[in-house]
Amino acid sequence: MYAVIKTGGKQYRVSEGDRLRVEKLEGAVGTKIEFAEVLMLGGEKVAIGKPIVAGAKVSAEIVGQGLGKKIIVFKMKRRKRYRNKNGHRQPFTELRVGSISA
Repeated sequence: MYAVIKTGGKQYRVSEGDRLRVEKLEGAVGTKIEFAEVLMLGGEKVAIGKPIVAGAKVSAEIVGQGLGKKIIVFKMKRRKRYRNKNGHRQPFTELRVGSISA
């Protein structure tokens, strides 16, 4: 069985036991989280929400909090002596999906 959930403005296809990185969520390592915004349930019988599936929940556990790989943001305008260099590390939360209930 799998589900499509929405968190952080993005959609993720998850199954039981999956580990995934999502946008940063509040909570310490080991905290249980429930996602009520389930857009679709799949398996033998498919249920598509309008826009969410009523009564469906996905529970997950926070495995870790961290920062992603550093990216360099470099802006330059030629012949104008303008250069701007910045770095960015996007925060994330790593989850382990526990159970999917309809």
